[in-house]
Amino acid sequence: QVQLVESGGGLLQAGGSLRLSCAASRRSFEIDFMGWFRQAPGKEREFVATIHWSSGSTFHADSVKGRFTISRDSAKDTLYLQMNSLKPEDTAVYYCAASSRATADLITAERRYDFWGQGTQVTVSS
Repeated sequence: QVQLVESGGGLLQAGGSLRLSCAASRRSFEIDFMGWFRQAPGKEREFVATIHWSSGSTFHADSVKGRFTISRDSAKDTLYLQMNSLKPEDTAVYYCAASSRATADLITAERRYDFWGQGTQVTVSS
């Protein structure tokens, strides 16, 4: 089990920057991957970025590549998402998620992740 708590969301204008954090606590397993997903109003939740916890290898969705950067601080068990050059279409609830084991599921797939945070709202105005 693990508790994931996101923070850092807010309201800002297009072109701005924001950093989201996700603190993992009460962890009882070794993390395989941790990732960020988002869900815009009226849309399905979509993959944003993920990081292999032990190696630090990252993978970003094409829609955010070059603007968003996922990172982690292993010592603090904290995941980050640095978001730059934000656009109105980035408006969504952002969720962090943790995977406890390697499976055949893609690292971009929701079902790969066992545990989810409650989400933090990011609103970008034009």
